[in-house]
Amino acid sequence: MFFDRDGTLNRDVGYLHRPEEFQWLQGAKAAIRLCNEAGYFVFVVTNQAGVARGYYQESDVDALHAWMRQELAREGAHVDAFEYCPHHIDGVRPEYRRACRRRKPRPGMVLDLLARWPVDKQASFLIGNTQGDMDAAAGAGIRSYLYEGGDLAAFVAARLA
Repeated sequence: MFFDRDGTLNRDVGYLHRPEEFQWLQGAKAAIRLCNEAGYFVFVVTNQAGVARGYYQESDVDALHAWMRQELAREGAHVDAFEYCPHHIDGVRPEYRRACRRRKPRPGMVLDLLARWPVDKQASFLIGNTQGDMDAAAGAGIRSYLYEGGDLAAFVAARLA
């Protein structure tokens, strides 16, 4: 199971990188736990252009993901792997200024996870809130579902049924 982060698991506040700005969306932690209980690997795939734009560091992304892991553990849930792309073609930091195969809508993050984990590709799908998420899933050869708000756990439960 693949989840987009900003706008799917948490409120998209723009260039999120601090736990104090993080707001879980309704049912997000329960949705991840449902996937865990159903035997799915759970992955988060997220574009993080704020690194390329100089707003924060990769270490800030890693720290936020570590914080998310702690929050999820309190709910009996876990993410098996977080993947992010720090690149952007318009970045101000030269080392991150490029088009990247991992930046959604390209499928690189999903493909990399499929290559590293024993995932049942036919049973897998991505839940995201943008067309770029849907395009990344299609490029990786997995199904996708557009999440447009509401209780994410109910949304996921309906797709798992």
